[in-house]
Amino acid sequence: MKQLKRRDFIKTATLAGIAFATVPFDFKKYAPLLSFSTLGCPDWSFGTILDFAVSNDYNGIEIRGIKRELDLLKCPEFSSKENIQSTRKRVEDKKIKIVDLGSSAEMHHPKGTERDKNMDAAKRFIELAQQLDCPYIRVFPNIFPKGPERDEITHNIVTALQELGNYAKGTGVKVLMETHGELVLSGDIENIMQSVNHPDVGLVWDVVNMWSVTKEPPEQVYARLKKYIHHTHIKDLVFANGKEEYVLLGKGTTPIFEAIDLLSKNGYKGYFSFEWEKLWHPEIAAPEIALADYPKVMKEHFKK
Repeated sequence: MKQLKRRDFIKTATLAGIAFATVPFDFKKYAPLLSFSTLGCPDWSFGTILDFAVSNDYNGIEIRGIKRELDLLKCPEFSSKENIQSTRKRVEDKKIKIVDLGSSAEMHHPKGTERDKNMDAAKRFIELAQQLDCPYIRVFPNIFPKGPERDEITHNIVTALQELGNYAKGTGVKVLMETHGELVLSGDIENIMQSVNHPDVGLVWDVVNMWSVTKEPPEQVYARLKKYIHHTHIKDLVFANGKEEYVLLGKGTTPIFEAIDLLSKNGYKGYFSFEWEKLWHPEIAAPEIALADYPKVMKEHFKK
């Protein structure tokens, strides 16, 4: 066999690397993990949620309340250790996964009673997630003023996330801050995450929460935040009569598929979780319609 000289080997390897790098992404081979938030079906029982997820080819569910109760520990399914174990088995028997617990905990509060209440709630969700073999809990930043209070609020958010990250250490649960409320500019979020610098703290990228306010291109957002993104919220909307109106995926004017494609092409292994905000917007389509439509649209998108 003819031996390659070192220079020829390097040249061949370089060309092969270039060829490999330019191979187009094959959407047809990508199998997106799909979940939906129970925010979209506020009147369904837990059994109905599980059955619907299975029959509509979802891989998981994101629990943001059951039967309009947002404090999950008040729901019968999670009200005792025995009930939690039973609920976990029900989910496992259906061969799906609880992928995220959506808490209402806010990180912006200064030291005091309100901060303690929110931190305690987040810690209870971490404990519950561990028992359910759920990888994530979601928390909110929410308030992020432009005035002189910003430095103090930034400090509050950073230290709260660090405390929760330390609490979650060793549990198999990560604490994810959603891009939400007033904290929706990628540069501000990046600065906070760099300051937090904790392996058990990351982000839920709610694409539309950010874009509807900032109009930042998803490519710019992703470039800054990609290493922190573990979970996503997917939805679509239009602006009509001076306000936002939620519509079925693909029927709106947001660059949502641009964000989905960026994630997919760059090896995202998390869930694309459909957040149909039916609890907050009762006028939008029924869950039987919207939650059934989402996996169909996503699968069609990845066939292109």
